[in-house]
Amino acid sequence: MNFIKKTTLLVLVFCSFHSIAQQLPQFTQYMYNTVSINPAYAGSREALSVVALHRSQWNGFNGGPKTTTVSANSPLRNDKIGLGISFISDQLGYERFSYLYGDFSYTIRTGLNSELAFGLKAGFTQYKLDEDLLNDPSVINDPFFNDISNHWSPNMGLGIYWHSERWYVGLSSPRIFTTDYNEQAEYEASERVGYYLTAGYVLPLTQNIKFKPSFLIKATNGSPLSYDFTGNFLFYEKMWLGLAYRLDDAVAVLVDFQITPQWRVGYTYEQPISDIRPYNSGTHEILLMFELKFNNSKYKSPRYF
Repeated sequence: MNFIKKTTLLVLVFCSFHSIAQQLPQFTQYMYNTVSINPAYAGSREALSVVALHRSQWNGFNGGPKTTTVSANSPLRNDKIGLGISFISDQLGYERFSYLYGDFSYTIRTGLNSELAFGLKAGFTQYKLDEDLLNDPSVINDPFFNDISNHWSPNMGLGIYWHSERWYVGLSSPRIFTTDYNEQAEYEASERVGYYLTAGYVLPLTQNIKFKPSFLIKATNGSPLSYDFTGNFLFYEKMWLGLAYRLDDAVAVLVDFQITPQWRVGYTYEQPISDIRPYNSGTHEILLMFELKFNNSKYKSPRYF
């Protein structure tokens, strides 16, 4: 095997390890993109909610992950039913993952101010290799690379989401089938089963200041547990300011602005605390959110998650 193939294989091994550890891309602002990991969230905001997130991870590190996701969800006229759709584009070195999934939720009332939703997610995942790699003269005719590129596979997920105006708890598995896109023995490019537990609470501190702690615990078959803890302060219903900590991995600062009742923008800077810290200048996330609230919504106060 020549030099470029060896180098490429090393990059692919690294990226495959990274994708096995993460599976679905990791976002620090996960609480604003919940429908991508839990289909039961669809329609829960009682509005047409459209979210775009871009994450540029490990800036300055050649081949660092870059992820963009766009999702939309809304209740139907029968507010017990919610529908959603999400698209994720994830670039990991020479690898490309694309996820296109639809969501369905059904909600039942469990108390005066609480509801329990059940969700189903279904769609397709595409795995392919970068064209720059496949068109390289040293590998263009190599079946090892061409045979594993551009695979589509169906998958589905399940979730539950219990919430009120002040708190929420969610449990989901956005992919319930394991898929290995590479049948070669040299490295593994797989989509593995993952489980997500999320929860959060809004605590009023004063008339104009609220505190929202939240957490996410992720378990992926074959990988260590991942723990995210976030604390956000809301000032005058206009600005969120907070800190996040991913256990043994990264710390982050989050800021969000509610520009108008419909538009919200946010930014996160994340600094790794793991061994990769000396080799990059941090991670950036940009959030853009649009919501069109329905006149018949039962939630008259602002939604905090």
